[in-house]
Amino acid sequence: MSKNAEIVRIASDIGGTFTDIVLEIGERRETAKVLTRHDAPQLGVLEGMDIVLGRTGVAPADVDLMIHGTTLATNAIIERRGARVVLVTTQGFRDTLEMRTESRFEQYDLDIAYPEPLVPREHRLAVPERLDALGRVVIPLDESALAALVPHIRRIDPQAIAVGFLHSYVNPAHEERVRAMLGEALPAVPISISSEVSQEMREFARISTTCANAYVQPLIAAYVSGLADMLKARGFGCPLLLMSSGGGLTDVDTAVRFPVRLVESGPAGGAVYAREVARQCGLDDVLSFDMGGTTAKLCLIAGGEPQTAREFEVARAHRFRKGSGIPLRIPVVELVEIGAGGGSIAKLDALKNIAVGPESAGSEPGPACYARGGTAPTVSDANLVLGRLDAHAFAGGRMTLDAGAATRALAAAIGERLELDAPMAAFGVVEMVEENMVSAARIHAIESGRDIEKLTMIAFGGGAPLHAGPMARKLGVARFIVPTLAGVGSAVGFLRTPVSYELVRTFIQRLDRLDVAAVNQMLAAMAGQARAIVEPAALGAPLNERRVAYVRYWGQGHEVGIDIPVRRLAADDVALFVSRFEARYRELFTWLVPNAAIEIVSWAVNVSARTTPRADPPEQAAAEHVPASRGTRRMYDAGSAGFGDVAVYERTGLAPGSRIRGPSMIVEDETSTYVPAGFEATIDSRGFIDCRLHGGERSR
Repeated sequence: MSKNAEIVRIASDIGGTFTDIVLEIGERRETAKVLTRHDAPQLGVLEGMDIVLGRTGVAPADVDLMIHGTTLATNAIIERRGARVVLVTTQGFRDTLEMRTESRFEQYDLDIAYPEPLVPREHRLAVPERLDALGRVVIPLDESALAALVPHIRRIDPQAIAVGFLHSYVNPAHEERVRAMLGEALPAVPISISSEVSQEMREFARISTTCANAYVQPLIAAYVSGLADMLKARGFGCPLLLMSSGGGLTDVDTAVRFPVRLVESGPAGGAVYAREVARQCGLDDVLSFDMGGTTAKLCLIAGGEPQTAREFEVARAHRFRKGSGIPLRIPVVELVEIGAGGGSIAKLDALKNIAVGPESAGSEPGPACYARGGTAPTVSDANLVLGRLDAHAFAGGRMTLDAGAATRALAAAIGERLELDAPMAAFGVVEMVEENMVSAARIHAIESGRDIEKLTMIAFGGGAPLHAGPMARKLGVARFIVPTLAGVGSAVGFLRTPVSYELVRTFIQRLDRLDVAAVNQMLAAMAGQARAIVEPAALGAPLNERRVAYVRYWGQGHEVGIDIPVRRLAADDVALFVSRFEARYRELFTWLVPNAAIEIVSWAVNVSARTTPRADPPEQAAAEHVPASRGTRRMYDAGSAGFGDVAVYERTGLAPGSRIRGPSMIVEDETSTYVPAGFEATIDSRGFIDCRLHGGERSR
């Protein structure tokens, strides 16, 4: 425990361009944003920590808890920088990773392409064994055949091993025996088995997830242990927890065993942050919009909670095309992520149309305006040329941007080829990136059955407040909110996240013949396993448990989730299951299937440490007033195709009740908020910027 009367916590979020740090002492929070060090990401974390510790006078030994999120696992899969993996699988199923589900995401594309499997064919080895769908042994594991493979595995010299057998989600005995034998023969090589990584049916997704876990395991283990050693050397003695993709925190040991659960950890923190902001504003349904230096993330929050899923794809070969990526079957916050960040590179395609992303300049070399060697034009370069960014006040004045380099980059790559001046080229880039994000938001809302025009947008991340206003107008959204500390929102979300762990297990049960005793035994075992992981890291906090059943009509291919009671189930609970399933099914599809049998396919147990919501600031009655601006800035206006003066306000100088009409800019260290014409911004009692269309204006 720290010497301070209040608990001291630090959150760090490594993004593709910036690393964000937030230190919290009671109600006070200090932040820092530094460029990400891709050669050694830990050094960026330590640099940011030195800044916030220096500002607060807190010593490393006084920090009580550290929470960390990283894109390292995601980037390793996308950039193919993971381990050399051997896959051991059932004889006859060596090519599962390439056969996939045998479905096509683009029916008529003769040149359809998928990502190459993480494990090449020559490293996929098969052994005789077979279980049926009930877990009964059809062919015993041939241990002599496995032993004969060991010399071949040694020649491959794997850095990790994945084991995935048919139907092992029902009976893990064969996989566990293979792990024991290979562990004895190759004790230094980590082994992932599918019955632990993803204990669910659907063979391709399960084995793909296990291979991904093995692929990133050595990298994540070295990174996490290296970070822990560096922190210890600096005098930090507190626990280190990591953000998971499912919106919870986990300890170091679990993260090293199941590193695939760290994929999308930063965006999950952003969804938690948006949920907290929505709660404070009394909103149940919002659109979370998180735009950083490399990507933009959109997440729907319904009923006060982010939407979640049990599977998502990484490294998609085609943007927005479901089925074109590597599936990972893990608990995850459901969001749409596109290559549309401040560092996203703009170019012309074969038809001379402006295209933006998904390639990013990142932090090294960065956008042209960073003057670090980058020459390709990016969204940040376009915003600087349009006057949305101040060259001398970027990142609180710690970085000076080169407007001349931005202008030259835009002119060379776009302007000269389209016979446009630099401002019009920049405007085209910004319009294209905003249209990409608007399209993604519309598709996500439609797929989720939501009317996007009825939602409030919550904008955070370094880039979102700059683009939220124009996006809101295009979407027909009448209100967007920029909360305090928006520039480091995901890291703040880490501080609001409970320690948690979720297990999902396939155990197919028809409701008209439910084996209540077997289900109770399984759920109790799952709860015990999850509690054993969560309790040591919960720091004494009481635990919550949530149970979900994934249900479908018999014969269907996919399920919907329903909450089930956290207690021993009884036979008369079947009626409750049917009622909840039909209500959820009707909500999603508007109709029911009469007289059809209903079955539960999988069961989930989530255990989390109960958290106390951060105390909301008291309501402050403040008279509405128009604050004084700090001056004006020349900004490009598309309507007049020229530059005009726009009032600029310092966010730190705006008291509750301040009302600002657009067009205007509200600036702060980590981001800037653009209030377009037609919107009016009000500073509420929490210090949030609440922007609404005024005068009845509404875009379609």
